[in-house]
Amino acid sequence: MLFRKMLLALMLPLAAMAASSQTFYVCSAGNAATASELSFADGGLTLNGGVRTSTVDSITLHVPALRFVGGDISMLPRYEAQGAQYLDRNGKGVGQLLTFLKEQGWNALRVRLFVDPSASGDKAVCQDLEYVKQLGRRIKEAGFLLMLDFHYSDTWADPAKQWTPAAWLSLSDQQLYTQIYDYTRDCLQQMNAAGASPDFIQTGNEISYGMLWGKEGSSANRCYSGNNANWDRFTTLLKQAGRACREVCPRAKIILHTERAAQPSVLLNFYNKMKAAAVDYDIIGLSYYSYFHGKLEVLETALSQLESNFKDKTIQIVEAGYSYKWAVPGTTVDYTATYPYSNEGQRKFVADLITMLKRHTQVQGLFWWYPEANAHGCTGNLKEGWYNATLFDNETGKAQEALYELQNFR
Repeated sequence: MLFRKMLLALMLPLAAMAASSQTFYVCSAGNAATASELSFADGGLTLNGGVRTSTVDSITLHVPALRFVGGDISMLPRYEAQGAQYLDRNGKGVGQLLTFLKEQGWNALRVRLFVDPSASGDKAVCQDLEYVKQLGRRIKEAGFLLMLDFHYSDTWADPAKQWTPAAWLSLSDQQLYTQIYDYTRDCLQQMNAAGASPDFIQTGNEISYGMLWGKEGSSANRCYSGNNANWDRFTTLLKQAGRACREVCPRAKIILHTERAAQPSVLLNFYNKMKAAAVDYDIIGLSYYSYFHGKLEVLETALSQLESNFKDKTIQIVEAGYSYKWAVPGTTVDYTATYPYSNEGQRKFVADLITMLKRHTQVQGLFWWYPEANAHGCTGNLKEGWYNATLFDNETGKAQEALYELQNFR
């Protein structure tokens, strides 16, 4: 019997994305035919030579590896408003930054969302829902996937700060379960209506030790390895948030974001707790900053353990960074012997990070933290207090080589 096979090669990134072109190949005894040579009759497919689908030995579906690369650009509208001048590496103005990033192979962008940042006083804490809807719509209209990062706080949420929004402080745990569902649902409905539907949703930011602890400074409601206290409360909050995501944005992927890359045992405990509690999510999200977490080998160890223990989950590095000039405040790991604080040092760090990540088949995302920071041309408060792990030189406005390097992750 002649070997006959139909090979369907799909370039389909996500259900949430618009369908892309499909290419069909029909092979019979070594002969190939393109889709234009196929015919349809009586609702069925007729292959070359009148061969019906019932006689085809097999149908093979090939889907290429899906990888997403980009960054968290939550401050872009503020930089634009203050006149930041973005240039390419040769000093030529780039016009619209989103268009430029798209041209460099980026395909996904991240934006954080605070409940009520109005009283924060931090110039980088300004992303309320109206702000995020407008920026999210720009991102989607520019052809990117959108990652929405719920902080569930009025200010920065991270492993040391998970303060409950002021308006929620009087709520009991039972009321918080309802509130986080209602808030998440309402935000997503408004995002959808604004043309800013997210494709990835983080239900919490760096939540290694729980979330919604209470008022600022409170030591209550924290979750630790080796201790069962507060985990039921925490996982119930996540379930409620996730339920809203599934109902309003059923095609979006849910991310649980931690940052204990230097402590694989803590990571494993966290995601084992999620599994035991049947928390519904799709992606393990990690922060990785070598100047805090350690060398690339540290991250690789964490990735290997996660892949071995959670084979049904994909992994994304949702925050990464490395300085091109001077140490980032709080740096605890000096990696400059390998990667000097320079344009080339930053590029080499990105290149080696990508090489390592590509060895891990479950890793599908890499996002740079704060790539849009650029004091060049700014006329307001953003020209001060530079962040030196950005992807634009704060003095010249020129794009760093690392920005171009990132596309090699795809």
